[in-house]
Amino acid sequence: MKAVFLTQQHEIRYIKQKFTDALCAALNLTEIQAPILTDPTEGVQDTLSGHEKAVQVPVKALQRDFEVVHSLAKWKRATLGQYGFEAGEGIVTQMKALRPDEDQLSAVHSVFVDQWDWEQVISGEQRSQSQLHATVKAIYAALQSTLAEYKAGFGSDLHLPEQITFLTSEELLQAYPEFSPKEREHAAAEQYGAIFLEGIGGQLSDGSIHDVRAPDYDDWSLNGDIIVWNPVLKQSLELSSMGIRVDRAALLKQLTSAGRTESEALPWHQKLLSGQLPQTVGGGIGQSRLCMWMMQKPHIGYVQHGVWCPTTKSQFADLL
Repeated sequence: MKAVFLTQQHEIRYIKQKFTDALCAALNLTEIQAPILTDPTEGVQDTLSGHEKAVQVPVKALQRDFEVVHSLAKWKRATLGQYGFEAGEGIVTQMKALRPDEDQLSAVHSVFVDQWDWEQVISGEQRSQSQLHATVKAIYAALQSTLAEYKAGFGSDLHLPEQITFLTSEELLQAYPEFSPKEREHAAAEQYGAIFLEGIGGQLSDGSIHDVRAPDYDDWSLNGDIIVWNPVLKQSLELSSMGIRVDRAALLKQLTSAGRTESEALPWHQKLLSGQLPQTVGGGIGQSRLCMWMMQKPHIGYVQHGVWCPTTKSQFADLL
């Protein structure tokens, strides 16, 4: 039992280190330290769909409440601007967050979120689909190289296609109109092995949206998810949500669409609207999701410590 536990811990460390190095090399990123708390008055907190409540932390010495981060999308962009990073340069953090205000947990969804939160400066001319695709391909190459090294070191029959397939959420709707958005992802991932699903957050031709995205970080016309096929769970697995970030026009348009125009007055949003923040592309890549997929585990609790109901604990006896 001890040997199995230690071997798994070694595999987790190996995957995380190898992918960190590969990602940094692919996108010219420097690993930096990240916050766990944010000031809710600054507008830096990622509000996700707008309904989730962040964990409140009363700090006695300051006589104020702070919030545990949901992600670092806006914080990273402000940091790049603060320290004068130039186009082609970027940062990555080992982000840890809590998202307890969820309707349900699952084999791939936990209260605890750990991810590579990365951000890279781009020029205004690079706010394009071609730049988005180039960035996706670079991340996919890092994923392929990490999997190849893992297979060489530990053995695995897991497979990735040579190329990632680019699809839009509208194309997926037209291909599978009778399916739910998640069922469409399952079908496409099974067919292609690995996809980048573009255009998430905006309205589709039938009036629906594929999935909710916060209106103040990704440009909904230039974003997407990296999704792979999980042969153990026999379903798709989203490894990354990413995109080219909003400029002034996209921010105003999306805040209006989401009914959240009051956010314009927050300090972070004022910096963006006044041109004080750089243009960037960025996202998050799930660490535990990548490890469970690469190690072919049936539950995320095999690679991270989480909180689970008694039924889940009895079904998966070896959860951490």
